[in-house]
Amino acid sequence: MNKYLLLALATLAFRADAVEFSQVQADKSTLSFGYTQMGVPSDGKFGKFSAAIAFDPAKPAAASAQLEIDLASIDTGSKEGNDEVAGKQWFDVKRFPSAKFVSSSVKPLGGNRFEVAGQLTLKGKTRAVSAPFTIKQQGTVAVFDGSFTLKRLDYAIGEGPWADVGTVANEVQIAFHVVAGAVPAKK
Repeated sequence: MNKYLLLALATLAFRADAVEFSQVQADKSTLSFGYTQMGVPSDGKFGKFSAAIAFDPAKPAAASAQLEIDLASIDTGSKEGNDEVAGKQWFDVKRFPSAKFVSSSVKPLGGNRFEVAGQLTLKGKTRAVSAPFTIKQQGTVAVFDGSFTLKRLDYAIGEGPWADVGTVANEVQIAFHVVAGAVPAKK
């Protein structure tokens, strides 16, 4: 009878440790990008975005993620650059103030590595994207770090004279660092 009691207590203890990371800490999270302009590597970031995630390391297939980016919050490193990319030939923030990613699946890649797939809507165009990421759990907090390459011309980002990929490369590296707190996992 003691064996069964110990087994029951062990099962309860395991379930008590199950967590779902869903409390995004926006002040500790970042969304950045890197690109090449006239052969020179450059980078920037977005200052405002919201994220909603639900990730239980024990059930990655049930995970979900949604990200909305305020495109006017872009920081290219200069006011002139920020004003240019907010314009009609780039993000056209007056017509398309935000970009949105909605996940459709998360799959384990082994260890603490995963891949999220979903739809990214940017400047009125929706395309499938996937991004490998790692998760580092630190007690009741998890850090999700990942990146993917976006082809800007697929979204009509940089039209007219900016469509020349010799001036600004077509490939833009997007990197995310999301910090989220845990809540007890739903059973």
